[in-house]
Amino acid sequence: MTNNRFLFVFLTLFALAAGNPAVAQGLIALDPAKLKLASANALVLDARAARPIYAKAADDVTPIASVTKLMTAMVVLDAGQMLDEPIAVDMDDFDFLKGSSSRLRMGATLTRTEMLRLALMASENRAASSLARYYPGGTEAAVAAMNAKATALGMTRSHFADPTGLSPDNVSTANDLAKMVSAAAGYPLIRDFSTTPSHYVEVQPAGRIVGFNNSNRLVRSNDWDIQVQKTGYIREAGRCLVMLVNIASKPIVIVLLDSVGKYARIGDANRVKYWLETGKTMPVARAAAPVAGTKKGVKGTFAPAKLAATAKGRST
Repeated sequence: MTNNRFLFVFLTLFALAAGNPAVAQGLIALDPAKLKLASANALVLDARAARPIYAKAADDVTPIASVTKLMTAMVVLDAGQMLDEPIAVDMDDFDFLKGSSSRLRMGATLTRTEMLRLALMASENRAASSLARYYPGGTEAAVAAMNAKATALGMTRSHFADPTGLSPDNVSTANDLAKMVSAAAGYPLIRDFSTTPSHYVEVQPAGRIVGFNNSNRLVRSNDWDIQVQKTGYIREAGRCLVMLVNIASKPIVIVLLDSVGKYARIGDANRVKYWLETGKTMPVARAAAPVAGTKKGVKGTFAPAKLAATAKGRST
């Protein structure tokens, strides 16, 4: 009798699965009404099927701040320049538009590899600016290449005005940025550098060793499997975050734009993950909880012999 009951249950479940593709694939029925996001513009995309799972004002054009740096990195790598070539920060790399600070001082010299890493992981504006200035033909040619690549990727509602994202004239849509994130995932260095939790560099010619943290604290969480990411912030854009992540064994692109509040984009990212995994609305207290994880960050500037005072740079 027990064996017959087990067989009946098994056959019933098999029949249900055969008649319901969602059950057969082990997918959760997702109700968009249960995903409550603070971001003004948002997109959750099944990257494998190129299918939107959730969209909120995803075609509205808005400033994108330092999310721009993903495009900067792609065109720099496309140019095929020597990655070990040293490049130096110049006065032209200083931010006279927003007045953001940087620990890369006048004349600070790093390899192109290290400038790329800092631009992507720490959203270092002077690093991004110097990369564009050393691009063949200079910054103007780099920005032209960024716009040409956007066109090639089908980003029809996007425009780039500078390589850092400090200008509010760098604009796009959530749908367009999903295309950019997917393209960026094709560059192993961008995947590696954008998800580096923390990094030290030896800045020449003084030999100062400076520590930088990733501007996205989710990369230090063991709960997240992030393949590509970039944050952004200027007043006109609000808090922005784009990522390619693996959730429930599926590649997912998450685009969150114009979030108000320092931690709103992180809360929204956690809400998206919880919704995809459970199909439910995330409890408010859980969304606001600190990010769990064991990957440590670094702070400050120090000489090889002794630790100096901690200096925090502002990044977008």
